[in-house]
Amino acid sequence: MANDERPASSDQRSATTDDQLWYKDAIIYQAHVKSFFDSNNDGVGDFQGLTQKLDYLHSLGVTCIWLLPFFPSPLKDDGYDIADYTSVHPSYGTIDDFRAFVEAAHERGLRVLIELVVN
Repeated sequence: MANDERPASSDQRSATTDDQLWYKDAIIYQAHVKSFFDSNNDGVGDFQGLTQKLDYLHSLGVTCIWLLPFFPSPLKDDGYDIADYTSVHPSYGTIDDFRAFVEAAHERGLRVLIELVVN
């Protein structure tokens, strides 16, 4: 392999590059929104709280956040019994809160993975 064919080092990769092998050097943090950080003191974590802690996660060297299910659900299977794949469970915020989280993560060079639950 010629020098110009080597993949970029992990510190040269970001959430905005098209590097297909980004996951090989990724530091992935799995986050359960409901238990990560509660921004409004109702006892349940939410997207606003997760967004507030992005700088902290980035400072740990995290390059990707893997979100456990956060969609509306009757919560009989800890959120894996998804009722609507197009929205956010009201306890965790709104779809706009989710969008703001993704935008803020990308601004910091963090990728976001969503767990796919196929029922």
